[in-house]
Amino acid sequence: MAGSAMKRYTSRGVVLGTIKYGDKGLVVQMLTSTHGRQSYMVQGLGSRRGHGKMALFQPMFALEFEGLESQRMQMHRLGEVHNGILLQSIPFDIKKSTIALFMAEVLHRLVKESEANDMLFDFVWGSVEALDLATEGIANFHLWFLSHLCRFLGFSPGNDYTPQAWFNIAEGMFTTQKPPREYCITQENALILRDMLECDVRYIAEIGLNRHQRVDFLSSLVNYYGYHLDTINSVQSIRILQEVF
Repeated sequence: MAGSAMKRYTSRGVVLGTIKYGDKGLVVQMLTSTHGRQSYMVQGLGSRRGHGKMALFQPMFALEFEGLESQRMQMHRLGEVHNGILLQSIPFDIKKSTIALFMAEVLHRLVKESEANDMLFDFVWGSVEALDLATEGIANFHLWFLSHLCRFLGFSPGNDYTPQAWFNIAEGMFTTQKPPREYCITQENALILRDMLECDVRYIAEIGLNRHQRVDFLSSLVNYYGYHLDTINSVQSIRILQEVF
């Protein structure tokens, strides 16, 4: 039957998470360039070759792969798969791997769409590459990532910063009138948000923040996200970041 034919396609993907399936199987959840968020069944991981493939499915690993789909299968399958970005530092640097885990969990919780979003995918792919290459400002990277991600999720700040402004999380606007307490991002954190939004990722080390400022700004970002997407509150790795950075 023509409807049951296997369709093959090539794609790029960033790993968001995995779920063990039986003794030798794995469900890999990825943000892909062709199908948006998609789950893939991988089987035969008990062999020596399978163990080598297993190493590819770590949080935020960027892959190039062959996908297989059929009307007879509930999930897509993975064919050939290999590194799309050969990571030099993320797997071996505890700070970078902690940030990668956070990025993967945020995307896993917040991105539900199953259609391709080229701008979102390119941002995420580029963020993996930037984190791997970064030599300075790593402690600011998760803050830069969250500050920019909201642009692709539909609630980016809607106006330009003005001196001494607060930020209203309900309206998504910088404002010279102090918002109600539950909607207010302080003037200090509003200025940091402006700096993050205007900063090229290569220069995030130039945004000089101490640990207290990073923790406080992250809390403000989580409140902003939480107003628009309450699933941010289930991201467990936020607490880890607050301890590490």
